[in-house]
Amino acid sequence: MSDTAVPEFFHRFPMKKVSDASLDDVLREEGAPVGILFLWGRDCPNCDIAKRAMLLALDRFQWPQVRWMHDNVYEDPTMATRFGLHGIPAFIVFRGARKIGRITEWPGAQLFVSAIENQIAMAETV
Repeated sequence: MSDTAVPEFFHRFPMKKVSDASLDDVLREEGAPVGILFLWGRDCPNCDIAKRAMLLALDRFQWPQVRWMHDNVYEDPTMATRFGLHGIPAFIVFRGARKIGRITEWPGAQLFVSAIENQIAMAETV
């Protein structure tokens, strides 16, 4: 799971490592109402752009209502197939165990934060 281009990312931005085999169990655990699954790959330039952007403003991407998970789809291609990926990075958004959306590619920090904050607000009204 090492990441050569942004090696400190998962140390500075802790996310629960999941796999295709464990994702459903993790999603059923009690916890934050919104889940984000970050699907990435080692030596993926676009993934590294997203990681660097998140590290530059780490506080903007951490919400108490959000549970972050991640999977390297190069090591777990079943996860890529499960979500029909055509490219990475991809961010799959869940409310509880239900998939409610997907952010493909990296839209930039502001658009990403706005999309997630919208989902948090919607989860709080349910």
